[in-house]
Amino acid sequence: MSQRAPEPVGAYPHARRVGDLLFLSGLGPRERGTKIIPGVTLDESGNITQYDIETQCHSVFRNVRTVLEDAGSGWEKIVDITVFLTNMKDDFKAFNRVYAEYFKDNRPARTTVEVVALPTPIAIELKVIATA
Repeated sequence: MSQRAPEPVGAYPHARRVGDLLFLSGLGPRERGTKIIPGVTLDESGNITQYDIETQCHSVFRNVRTVLEDAGSGWEKIVDITVFLTNMKDDFKAFNRVYAEYFKDNRPARTTVEVVALPTPIAIELKVIATA
């Protein structure tokens, strides 16, 4: 369990090692120890009033890097990513642009799917597999 990444929202670890593989639980852009979600503005009821997908992408990539490093792996060891977006039509192009900045050298397999909602008011979540 990473002491630097945002706390899981359920009863699961940040990552689990099986043999030479490291499986990361779904990670979003939240910040550890706060209710702050970079790139998200909420109203008094907790509903999203505005969000910036690029800011969320940078934050989720930082969180993934943190979990990988804390588990003894690294960004360059990512082999597969599943991306969950809540608004494929509006966010896919911006996501791809930010993604390309982070994956210039390492080009893991990737699947991107649209979902109706995620467990917290976020627009992106990543599920990652890396070598240990």
